[in-house]
Amino acid sequence: MKRSELAEYIKETIVDVLTEVSQEDVDVAKAYNDELEKTKALQADITEDEDAEPVAKDIKKNDSISTISRKLQDTSKEMKAVVNKWKKAEGEDKERLLARLKELTKIKKELEGLI
Repeated sequence: MKRSELAEYIKETIVDVLTEVSQEDVDVAKAYNDELEKTKALQADITEDEDAEPVAKDIKKNDSISTISRKLQDTSKEMKAVVNKWKKAEGEDKERLLARLKELTKIKKELEGLI
């Protein structure tokens, strides 16, 4: 088989395979890609929440007031961000964010008690 014949055969095979794909297959692939994007977005949100883990673990009795105040401000910022995500969320994600808000509220009360 000559090189030109091989190239022609490959082109024909590719065209045959691509024409066999139905619109339903394309729709299923698009739906799968949409779900994958949603999953990536949720995973990014979860990663952000894990990176900003509670500052209560970092609280020390000997911290200065300015340090505690900064931690309180950071906690308040995170709470606002989580509330905004919670407003947009639905279902299981909403419950996860609510649990996070409860944790942050406890931390905030601890910090306020130290000030």
